[in-house]
Amino acid sequence: MMKEAAGSRERPSERPGEAREKEAGSAFRRARRRGCSFCSDETLTIDYKDPQSLKYFITERGKIVPRRISGACAKHQRALTLAIKRARNIALLPFTSND
Repeated sequence: MMKEAAGSRERPSERPGEAREKEAGSAFRRARRRGCSFCSDETLTIDYKDPQSLKYFITERGKIVPRRISGACAKHQRALTLAIKRARNIALLPFTSND
C-alpha cells in the first residue's frame, strides 16, 4: 500500500522543478535593455537649473526613479540624483507631492 502511494507521486522523465521552469519561461519575457540616453546623445546635459528635464526622472510622489526604470547608466544616474537633490534644495523641484 505504501509503495503505490509513493509511485503515484513521481513524475517519469521529468525533474522536480522542470515543469515550473517551462511555465515561468513562457509567461514572462524580459525586454531588451535600452542604452543610456545621455551616453548616446552628447547634446543632452544634466543640469539642476533645468527642472523640466529633471521631472521625467521623478515619480508623482516625488521619489527619484531608479536606474532600471530610467535607463540611465550608473555614471549618469549619480549625476541625475545629485542634480535632483540640488534642485530640491533651491526649491525648483518639490520634495514631496501635494496630497
